[in-house]
Amino acid sequence: MRTSALKESEIMATDVNFDKNIMHVRLKDGRQISVPLEWFPRLRDATPKQRKNWRLIAKGVGIHWPDLDEDISVSALLK
Repeated sequence: MRTSALKESEIMATDVNFDKNIMHVRLKDGRQISVPLEWFPRLRDATPKQRKNWRLIAKGVGIHWPDLDEDISVSALLK
């Protein structure tokens, strides 16, 4: 039986949204990662407007919030 595993470099974000205490990151392969905002104090303490102002880094390898000077890699969310 043969299985294929994605390399970390192939796992990319496509979208980010927030609940009150949770960040949700949609991945290119259809999965969604949900992590507590408590893990990221800058995001936790940010305004909703600041949280919504994000952009993908390197086509989805990471996420950047310019208003907060915060960068998070997708691989870090998976560990």
